[in-house]
Amino acid sequence: MNEKRTALVVTTGFAVLAVLSGSVAAQLATDPMDSIAEEYVELVLAMDLHDSGYVDAYFGPPELRETGPERFPTLGAISTAALGLLDRLDDIEPPDDSLSVRRVTALEQSLISLRARIGVISGVDMSFDEETRLVFGAVAPEHDDVHFEAILQEIDALLPGEGGLTARAVAFRDAFVIPPDRLAAVFDAAIDECRRRTLQHIELPEGEDFTLEYVTDKPWSGYNWFRGNAYSLIQINTDLPRHIDRAVDLGCHEGYPGHHTYGSLTERELYRERGWIEFSVYPLFSPMALLSEGSANFGIDLAFPGAERIAFETEILFPLAGLEVDEAERYYRYLELRTELGYARIEAARDYMDGLITRAQAVDRLQRFQLISAEEAEQSLDFIETYGTYVINYSLGQDLVRDYIRREAGDDPARRWELFERLLSEPFSVSEIGG
Repeated sequence: MNEKRTALVVTTGFAVLAVLSGSVAAQLATDPMDSIAEEYVELVLAMDLHDSGYVDAYFGPPELRETGPERFPTLGAISTAALGLLDRLDDIEPPDDSLSVRRVTALEQSLISLRARIGVISGVDMSFDEETRLVFGAVAPEHDDVHFEAILQEIDALLPGEGGLTARAVAFRDAFVIPPDRLAAVFDAAIDECRRRTLQHIELPEGEDFTLEYVTDKPWSGYNWFRGNAYSLIQINTDLPRHIDRAVDLGCHEGYPGHHTYGSLTERELYRERGWIEFSVYPLFSPMALLSEGSANFGIDLAFPGAERIAFETEILFPLAGLEVDEAERYYRYLELRTELGYARIEAARDYMDGLITRAQAVDRLQRFQLISAEEAEQSLDFIETYGTYVINYSLGQDLVRDYIRREAGDDPARRWELFERLLSEPFSVSEIGG
């Protein structure tokens, strides 16, 4: 057995069942990767019964939903079978083409992630960073309070006045809340523009579509449920007021060129065209998440570079929302600085999940270093308590994708879009874009 894999064996505390390496039909398959990939899909679908929500999307053969849990009924069985698949990957002759080589690497990292996630839900003691390394394939850099204080000082100078900075920032931002009765009009216009700009550079599957819903009582601000056949359900949470900038943010992130685009291209190019069945399933806690969330976040700036976003929002969205543009210039400078506080959320999550701070202290840190209201901080921590280390995928994922595209494409906008489309259409792995 490969030594690096032996080191990743997770003790689950469950009885280990003897599991067949695959069906006779699978063993007779022409490409050994296909039988490994099919069994991997079965393992992921079986995992969802023990880790609710683990399968974020599935549009593959419906019969695997039954055969997976039947063949691998326990976490021990899933873990043992995943280890067997890793050994079988080692025995495969190196493919001739680079895309197939990357397919092997991506599947290997997904299997390692699956076994690590079994350890997480089984109570194996892992630090925040160790968990993210094994599950998502990356570790977020650390930032101390001094780093964030320097950014807060710039914002403090931008928003002078009486009272604490958090209160001033919240009050300033609240002037840019979209009135509830205008929310649909603003979001419809934002998503339409996100789609129009994306279609200028990426050819999406014919008939691709989505349904937009407004929901409440969720720990997230927006969610894309990709259903297959290039169709998504996009939900926007309205528990808290939605600010004008969030329309483009969520329209791009959940839709175009974000999650809906990612799902549509992956389905068409890798599953439908190539028949690579492992791309018919999207495990939420996997290296795919880092690439998916990172590309969805980077896609915002890709679709609306520089002053183009400000122009669109102030000329189109502000009037639709009935907002004045007098303070728009200062608002966008504030948002630019506030983006640099993104890692503060990861730091709060890391310390909270590692047991270094209490829940109350985590809420306080989120308010202080992200300049958000108590209600927003509570919702942010609800997300952390629900999804745990998944929180790294937004800021860290965005940085990894942004740095990779800048490194490979330079300042050429057309080349950036081309490389971005490849990221959504080919089996990239976290290690490949990490530099």
